[in-house]
Amino acid sequence: MNTNVIKIHKDECIHCQVKSSLSFGPLVAYLKGRLITEKSVKSEFYRFLLEKIEKEDALLGNINAQKLSKHKDTLELIFTILTPLMANENDMFWALSTPVPDEIFFSTNAFYNFFKDHDPKSKVKKDDEPVEKKQKKFIYNLILDRFYNFNSVLKNEIIYAHLNPDTALTQYYNIHTDLQFVDVFYKGDLPELNFEELAQHFQEGNELEYLDEKIPLENISFEGFTVISITDVTTQHAIDGIRDALVNHNYQKEAYNHVMHALKTLGGNGQLEFGLMPFLTVNNKLVFNDGDFSQSMLINSAKAANLEEEIFYSLVDKYKENPRSIFVTAINDDHVKKDPILRVLKEAGVNSWSILPVYYNSQLAGVLEIYSKKEIVVDDKLLSRLRPAIPLIGQLFQYSIEEFSAKMDDVLMDKFTALQPSVQWKFNEAVWRFLQQNKGFHKLKEIETVTFKHMYPLFGAIDIRNSTIERNKALKDDMEVQLGSLVRTLKELRKFVYLELTDKLLFNCKDWIKRISNFASSNEEMLLNEFLESEVYPFLSIMKINYPNTAETVNRYFEDISAEAGAAFENRRKLENSMQLINTEVSQYLERAQQNLQTSYPCYFAKFRTDGVEYDIYIGQEIAPDKPFDLLYLKNIRLWQLTSMVEIARLSNSLIGEMSKPLETTQLIFIHSNAIDISFRNDERRFDVEGAYNIRYEVVKKRIDKVLIKGTNERLTQPHKIAMVYFNADEAKEYSEYIKYMQDQGFLNDDLEQLDLDELQGVSGLKALRVGVKYLEEKKTKIKAKEVLIKTEQLLQSSN
Repeated sequence: MNTNVIKIHKDECIHCQVKSSLSFGPLVAYLKGRLITEKSVKSEFYRFLLEKIEKEDALLGNINAQKLSKHKDTLELIFTILTPLMANENDMFWALSTPVPDEIFFSTNAFYNFFKDHDPKSKVKKDDEPVEKKQKKFIYNLILDRFYNFNSVLKNEIIYAHLNPDTALTQYYNIHTDLQFVDVFYKGDLPELNFEELAQHFQEGNELEYLDEKIPLENISFEGFTVISITDVTTQHAIDGIRDALVNHNYQKEAYNHVMHALKTLGGNGQLEFGLMPFLTVNNKLVFNDGDFSQSMLINSAKAANLEEEIFYSLVDKYKENPRSIFVTAINDDHVKKDPILRVLKEAGVNSWSILPVYYNSQLAGVLEIYSKKEIVVDDKLLSRLRPAIPLIGQLFQYSIEEFSAKMDDVLMDKFTALQPSVQWKFNEAVWRFLQQNKGFHKLKEIETVTFKHMYPLFGAIDIRNSTIERNKALKDDMEVQLGSLVRTLKELRKFVYLELTDKLLFNCKDWIKRISNFASSNEEMLLNEFLESEVYPFLSIMKINYPNTAETVNRYFEDISAEAGAAFENRRKLENSMQLINTEVSQYLERAQQNLQTSYPCYFAKFRTDGVEYDIYIGQEIAPDKPFDLLYLKNIRLWQLTSMVEIARLSNSLIGEMSKPLETTQLIFIHSNAIDISFRNDERRFDVEGAYNIRYEVVKKRIDKVLIKGTNERLTQPHKIAMVYFNADEAKEYSEYIKYMQDQGFLNDDLEQLDLDELQGVSGLKALRVGVKYLEEKKTKIKAKEVLIKTEQLLQSSN
């Protein structure tokens, strides 16, 4: 043990912030309390230590840390009582410090050497916050806990990183401060705190100023000592790194790089490398991608060696039929002759290679590669270190498979969806010119960009209200059902056979129920699935095999968690069915309505599926060069847009009775009077605006769905209303005429609002009209599309 005093903060006056005295009084009080309750042989040891401390008068009062070296034997007894009996001080990072950690006066040799060899400023999350401020947070955290039973988000632990020179890998340590033997005193009457105000200040980051005013530190004093311990958390940090990659990154190259770095840390050997190969399929046949969706040494080596794809695919298909762990410590000449896979790896410089099958929901999702240029034995110790990461890698593979499939679908729709007749004529001309220009050329010229100039844009959005909130609520309710079913299952299993692990799993389930009681998100779902995959399902499987009389109970649980029909997915199924019903009905209505609209004047109509449905319309002379364009047609389509929003609001409202989960929609229109240019982007196979000025239209369009009314927290878009966003008064005047007309016809309420809107990023000066939809009997709910043009002409004539 070491009695050298270590000054933690050499240049900062930490102890100046609050009165603090080093004392063993709190330990004496603790020992006296234990002597009253402790009836075992331990009481003799407590009594011996208590008598020893009381004999040494210097330890009972305030003592200088520098003078404690004289009491080394007593400090060693304190170490013995505060640490496990079998603890080895040469392996244990443990120390005693002043009440506000500033001076370490007693430590294990391991702790002393750690502090001497490591730079405590090499934190993982670096910040510029002064040490004094951090220490002040520490002080107030203890005050709030002791006097107000207020547990803030601040923790008495810090994560430090250290580069291990032997492995060239980063190791992570948790430095924890135990405050059990620190007494806090307040001079005078303890002030009251408004915890709502305090929570708000914590949220705003100015809690110290608030606490300085309410609880002055000159009235506070600390007495006692702290216990500091350091734990190697490299494994947990690596697992957290993989979770972070799953939650905060896309499931392509960025996430794969993070995961492989975490696996290297987890493996603890700088010479180990890892490869990730999800099993991607096209038409139910395996395909391999050495780019975004895979980071595989095997694929890269096979491509570099020009290994025939047929051989590669046949070998992997054969493996998929019989997936198993394969370990090759050293690739020798015999391996190379017999196995083309090992040959290409050897040519790539790989000397040791292993693969582990990775599953997701009991389905093979891919393989994890472990390889090195050195001879390395993949033993049980290494596998046990990697085992906690395997379920997470399974999720990563599944997400990659789903994202790959989504990307395939997107490209399929972009590349092969038929063009609308209103614009196809211009593409036909561009293709003809392309063919004419490239006659006899070996190197083809680029096809021209199809552009339509001076087009009038219209944008509409039908959104499902609070879709994210509803999703999270459905997820929470389903997770509660699943955990409830699991609790019942485990309790029934306990009647058949009692295992200690059953009680531990029951405890975990109840803890999960508490965690999700107020809120659940996709992150909680991922962590719960990890718990189920790695702990619960293997346990249930073993119970079912070893104790056949439990099969019915286990099967009943798996029926409950069936995504297709189980009770644990019922709320999500109801929500998705309701959203699907709304989106399908709205999409079908828009398809029918826009077909009728095309009869008045051709226009380009593009519909997009979000949580609801959005659409873009472009109309102008260049859409139909042979048919003269007049602003009459623009006014007609604007009136159609407003009437169609009434129809959609009524339609979605009428569907509520058919929904298993009632949902409402909001209706939004963006009014833009100036014509813009659009061009077809060949690389993305879609129309986009041309020019910097026109891009502003796209920016506004994408940001207005969540805009607030100026000076309030109220969203512009509300159920049962139509919101129309605009910039200038002329736009509002035109739509006000339409609204007045439709109010007279009984389609809109007499509640028109003219609103100023909050500024958006890069956008100011937005205004809006908002009016309620009138729900009437069925005979008055339809506005015939053929009557729209006549009504527009009547409006134009009346305005003239």
